[in-house]
This record gives sequence, C-alpha cells and structure tokens, in this order.
Amino acid sequence: MHNRNVFILSLSQALAFSVAPAVTLIGGILGSEMAPNPSLATLPISLMVVGLALNAVPAALVMQRIGRRLGFMASALLGSLACLLAAYAVGQENFPLYLLATFLIGVNGAFVMQYRFAAAESVSPQYVGRAVSLVLVGGIAAGLLGPEIVKRTKDWLDYGLYTGSFACLGILFLAVFFLMTFYKDITLRQAEASGDERPLRAVVTQPIYLTALAAGVVAYGVMTFIMTATPVSMHLLHGFTIDQTAWVIQSHVIAMYLPSLFTGFLVEKLGILRLMVLGLLVMLTCAGLASVNQELLGFWGALVLLGIGWNLLFVGGTTLLTRSYRPPERFKAQAVNDFTVFGIQALASLSAGTVIYLANWNILILLTLPFLVVLLAGLILLRGQISPDTEKISGLPANSPD
Repeated sequence: MHNRNVFILSLSQALAFSVAPAVTLIGGILGSEMAPNPSLATLPISLMVVGLALNAVPAALVMQRIGRRLGFMASALLGSLACLLAAYAVGQENFPLYLLATFLIGVNGAFVMQYRFAAAESVSPQYVGRAVSLVLVGGIAAGLLGPEIVKRTKDWLDYGLYTGSFACLGILFLAVFFLMTFYKDITLRQAEASGDERPLRAVVTQPIYLTALAAGVVAYGVMTFIMTATPVSMHLLHGFTIDQTAWVIQSHVIAMYLPSLFTGFLVEKLGILRLMVLGLLVMLTCAGLASVNQELLGFWGALVLLGIGWNLLFVGGTTLLTRSYRPPERFKAQAVNDFTVFGIQALASLSAGTVIYLANWNILILLTLPFLVVLLAGLILLRGQISPDTEKISGLPANSPD
C-alpha cells in the first residue's frame, strides 16, 4: 500500500477542493449582482460543474498519456490562474469573464476528481474502499477552509468584494502543485499487468458498471440540485445572513466528508450494497426534513443529512466501480463514469437556479424524490444477484480484478 500517495492525495483534496464550497457559497450571490437576469444567478456554479463534466474524459486521457503526477501538477497551476482570473472579473464586474473563470475552475475539478482513482490504484484491492475514504477525508478540511476563506478575506483587497477570497484560493492551488511533486506514479507493471483489455462497450454495459454509475449519478445529481439552490434560497429568498448561509454550507460540506473517517470500514463490514441503500435512505430523510422545515435549523439539518447520504452512496458506488474493470481498462472506464456523473451534475446545477426562481424550494425538493426512490428499488431488486462475500453482480467475467 502506497501510504505516501494516499496521504498526499488526501492533503491535496483538502486544499484543492476548498474552492468548490467557496464558489458554491458566493457564486449565486455574485451571480445575482452581476448577471443580466436573476434566473442566471447560479450560472457561475453551474459552469464550474460543466467545466468538470466536459473535461472528465480529457483529464483521464491526459493522465493516461503523461501520468497522474504531471497531470495533477498542471491542473493545479490552471486552478491557480483560474482563481486569479475570477478575482479580476469580479473586480471589473465582468460577468462573462467570471463565467470563464468558474468554468476553468471546473476543468481543474476534473483532475481533482481523479484523486480517488489514483488512491484506489495505490493499494491492494481489499483496501480500495478505505483508500477512497481516506482521500475524501480531506474534504472535511475543505468544507471548513473554503467558506472560512470567503468570510475572512472577502474585503482584503480594495479591488472589490470577494476578490481577496479568490486570490487566496489561488494560493492554495500553488500549495497543491508543490505537494504533487512528491506523488509517485504507479508503474504500468504494477497497475496494468493483469488481463486483456476489452472494448469499451463491453465494460460499460456490465450490470456492475451500470449499478455503480447509477449510484454516482443520483448521489451527485441530487446533492448538487439541492446544494446549488440553498444559498440563493436562504440568503436571497428567505433572508438569512451570509454568515448563517455560510454555516449551513460549511456544515453540509463537512457532512459530505466527515463520514469518510469510517465509511471505508463500513464498506468492509456492511458490504457495498447495504452501504448504498443506507445512503439513499439518509437522502430521503433529508428531502422530508427540507420540505417541512425552512427555518435555519431545518436548512442545516437537511443539508447535513444530504452530505452524509452523498458520502455513503458515492463511496459505495466508487468502490463498486473499481470492481467492474481490469487494470488496462481503468482510464476509459473512469472517464465514461465521470463524464456521465458530472454531466448530470451540471444539468442539476443549471436547472436549480431556474427551479428555485420560477417555482419554489418545496417543488425543488419534490423533484428529487423519483430518482432516489427508483435507485433504491433497483438496489433492492439486485440483492439476489450480488454475492454477499464478494459484492459482485452476477455476470462479471471471472478474470476481472478482485
């Protein structure tokens, strides 16, 4: 087990991922001030997700060609430049340029999302769930760090409100660049020695792959749909202060990653399927609370449950995904998964602003229920096709990685 790689990836996650909750917190607020139409308020957040989705495949292919270490280093530099561009755009009140900056931040995010796969490749198969969880633990610090930077540095520069925040986030990416100089690429002999490479279609049409993909789609789609609308709903529509809104977003992001301290062990104890079902039940509880309580504690409780449910479902889905492909197939299988998951996330983010303005918070919550219920029913129906010992769906080729 390459403990150094996992540690570096977890620490880098803490720094690089800080920008996501920061943009989520202020993206809609700045968008409402800069956009020509209020319904476009969440467009900066949405384009961050679009940038991630559109570059999921290129990011995987770039790292397949030049290695993960160089790919992570180059993306960190891009993230730093994107944050500086965002600071300039906000200072100039240039909405199109601000959109470009958040899109480029999303491009960096496509590389950051590969951290979990890099960790999975650094350990033996039985410890994949634990390695993925350890990397996601870095998100705990990110959930605190990103919104805290926004609050404490929003007026540091005379250039404009929140320009100091983006400048500080840019510095964090330089720290990530430095950390990645110590990352060690897994050699071809270690990572790709077993099995022949199958056509992409044969990989992505397996039941095990489709189940893992569905888990990622629902986890990220529902979470993003609700989270993107929360700052707008709380601060602009319900009248909560920016500090109250930041507290809720911070708590949500921490709740997304705090369970990672034990999710890896839950994968081993409960099994992948049970963990995913538990995650869906928690997300359904979130929807119930959000629909009946729009007080401060109601928002807080719903967003905390949303984060916990996302973690359980996403870690389970990621662990299951790594069992669906052979080592030589990993880059293309991961690329298709991330492109689909984050493409749906982008659609969820893009539609959240429109729904919250044209309908209301309760309608937005109700729209998530069909996706949660259908996946829950699907997982329950699949119980008979999954071996309790190996958690593999019937039909997976015998020489696939264990």
